[in-house]
Amino acid sequence: MNAHDRDLPGQELAVLHYGDGEFAVMKPGRYVLCAVTGARIPLDALLYWSPVAQEAYAGPDQALKRWLELNPDAKR
Repeated sequence: MNAHDRDLPGQELAVLHYGDGEFAVMKPGRYVLCAVTGARIPLDALLYWSPVAQEAYAGPDQALKRWLELNPDAKR
């Protein structure tokens, strides 16, 4: 995305389907929300998500925190 994209439709919250190593855009938008912090994650910066939980994460710390919540029997 660049400065010229500001006038394009779909500048709000995107809806994605998260797969293994890729995601599909179901509803265009500029960002998704981190499932842990609620922070906005621009689509071009999205690197962490769970295909099982269908959630996005702002970074590796948030992804690990959520994984531990979803897998309470996992050993650290």
